[in-house]
Amino acid sequence: MKHIIVFLEPKDEHSLKRTSYEAITAAKQTGADITGFAVSGTETALQSAAEYGLQKVVLAQHPLLDNYSSTAVAEALSQFASSVQADTIFISANATGKEIAPRISIKLHAGFIPDCNELSNDSAMRPVFAGKAKVHVKSNTPITVYSLRPNVFTAKSNPSAGVSISSFSPNLDESHAKVKVVSILKNEGHLDVSEADIIVSGGRGLKGPEHFTLIENLAATLGAAVGASRAVVDAGWRPHSEQVGQTGKTVSPSLYIACGISGAVQHLAGMSSSKFILAINKDKEAPIFKVADYGIVGDVFEVLPVLNQKLKALLGK
Repeated sequence: MKHIIVFLEPKDEHSLKRTSYEAITAAKQTGADITGFAVSGTETALQSAAEYGLQKVVLAQHPLLDNYSSTAVAEALSQFASSVQADTIFISANATGKEIAPRISIKLHAGFIPDCNELSNDSAMRPVFAGKAKVHVKSNTPITVYSLRPNVFTAKSNPSAGVSISSFSPNLDESHAKVKVVSILKNEGHLDVSEADIIVSGGRGLKGPEHFTLIENLAATLGAAVGASRAVVDAGWRPHSEQVGQTGKTVSPSLYIACGISGAVQHLAGMSSSKFILAINKDKEAPIFKVADYGIVGDVFEVLPVLNQKLKALLGK
């Protein structure tokens, strides 16, 4: 890796998404020349990347980029990568990254290594077979696109003197904007499980959707995202956006709290890479305890209110 382009996503007017800072940190560890690339974001948000050591950011500007289009973004980034002869592109394996990374690799005839959780100078490790194994992957193309699993590459402060922001004008037309966002519905107040640092998940042990207030209350106390098992989502108790598992979202939070979840292999495939796992289940033989770092054998209806009360007192809430 000699020249890495890191795709940056703004979170708000003042900062970027944490996954962008994680990608910068991962890139800094390679010792390569790094350039941040963005298609939106205020100067304040882009300058925030200096806290993690980034020195150069290129902001693509074109009318077709004013409203998000995955095909237009992929084309713009591909054109820039070609213009500077970059050999590596880092993109977070979040919702946006999963949409544009494959498009970029096709446009650049580049090798694509998705969902990486370890990196070396010219290769990567990624999970396969629902997390049961890892493979060591090396690309044999001149340029390689890597998507990085969120919450794996911890963002580390390494301040630079500041970020130099320059502009790039891609050559785009309507043929490059075949996919357009026509409306956005924000899930106000709810964190995305794929990017959350703490997740509190509920399963069939909650016995009904009305009892998910126990999960929501604990999540609110911890500033966590709410997750759910496939059985819960299939029953219509919770939206699919909260589903954790092989057919839902793969997560790697610092703390995963599984409440009333037995631990089917499909669910374990989506959360077993969490740094710490706390399982709460009244069945001491539940498979979830085999992967848990900490376990509480007890009824969630008794444990969760007490746990939430103790945490509120500890956190001063």
